[in-house]
Amino acid sequence: MISKTISIYKQAIADYHQYDCVNQQMQNPYSKGSLEALLYHKNWIDTVQWHLEDIIRNPSIDPVEALVIKRRIDASNQERTDLVEYLDSYFLDLYKDVVTEDKTPLNTETPAWAFDRLSILQLKIYHIAQELLRSEVHRTHIEKCQEKLDMLLQQEIDLTTAIEQLLNDLAAGRKKMKLYKQMKMYNDPSLNPVLYKE
Repeated sequence: MISKTISIYKQAIADYHQYDCVNQQMQNPYSKGSLEALLYHKNWIDTVQWHLEDIIRNPSIDPVEALVIKRRIDASNQERTDLVEYLDSYFLDLYKDVVTEDKTPLNTETPAWAFDRLSILQLKIYHIAQELLRSEVHRTHIEKCQEKLDMLLQQEIDLTTAIEQLLNDLAAGRKKMKLYKQMKMYNDPSLNPVLYKE
């Protein structure tokens, strides 16, 4: 499952970079409602947001445009969180019949949040690898980027190993999971004081 997830993430990243435009509409190649479609959608959100974060850091950006992009990033973060929680409901259902005991430990993070980290890691790997292709930069820049890429690839091995272990533990009843909601308060007009005092 992990290698297929990485393949889906890489596909979404490559598909985005055919256009390299934050306004490009996603063309999800997987069946609607499938796990593959959800993973592709998840990484597409992350990829677009990655580039929005780059754009907003332009020191000469128009402040009005920056505010529009900031609001778009906020909405993207909420969509990302909602999708991760939805993915966790998939895993909760997948392991619902596994017998555990009260003392069976919980993991520090849920499977979907681990998959979220893996999605961001794939973006880091892609973009650092792109830096190695630049011809106009000094050799030291390439060397530093190669060092970073080596570290990221080791992180990929470590993270995928940990996710595989977590899924095996959940399937065997050695760990249990709960579905936690992020309870983001700043997007809720009834919980954000700046909004409800208006």
